[in-house]
Amino acid sequence: MASLINDRTRLIILNSPHNPTGGVLTKKDVLQIAEAIGDRNIMVLSDEIYSRLQYEGEHFSIMSVPGFKERTILLDGFSKTYAMTGWRMGYGVMRPDLAVQIARLATNSTSCTASFTQMAGIEALRGDQSSVDKMNSEFERRRDVFVAGLNKIKGFSCRLPKGAFYAFPNITQTGWTSKKLADALLEQAGVACLSGTAFGEHGEGYLRFSVANSLENLNKALGRIEEWVGKNVR
Repeated sequence: MASLINDRTRLIILNSPHNPTGGVLTKKDVLQIAEAIGDRNIMVLSDEIYSRLQYEGEHFSIMSVPGFKERTILLDGFSKTYAMTGWRMGYGVMRPDLAVQIARLATNSTSCTASFTQMAGIEALRGDQSSVDKMNSEFERRRDVFVAGLNKIKGFSCRLPKGAFYAFPNITQTGWTSKKLADALLEQAGVACLSGTAFGEHGEGYLRFSVANSLENLNKALGRIEEWVGKNVR
């Protein structure tokens, strides 16, 4: 990445823990990125909405690196940590002069978030956080079971994600392209997943599954995938 930064670079976008792979930037990774940027006038947009859903180590934000607080726009929200999906409520942390411009953008594009969800968000931030830790542990349990199950299926190979609630298996050995396989699993096996290409051309050869479901349903999905593969993959 360092070799791609030049005088035309204005913004670097980071996402950790990462959607769709579940990958996590370590503290060493973040510090190396900060070193690569150096003292140049480059902003960082850091998407950290999965920061509380990390299974190994502690989350480390580039905003905490000396000299980067003023150059970082940190994005977070409530849908992942507090299971408020659908309320569409998030926030950004940035310099006051940037906040004025972002507020203007938000006002003219979305107007505002409903007042009652804002109050719920405040309660979520100020309240007991034990439910978040409990949910994180449950996602980790589901991740372990689902990834182990995927790795037993012919043609599937999946690394263990270190954050978020996704699995991103490589399916190149099945001989199927990502989109065709995702469509077939949905239409013929009743299992919903996303083609890796939904996230860009480099996602070819991968599928994205979510483990934000019950362990019972995840095991049912694994059984259906394995049965379908047994009939359709040589």
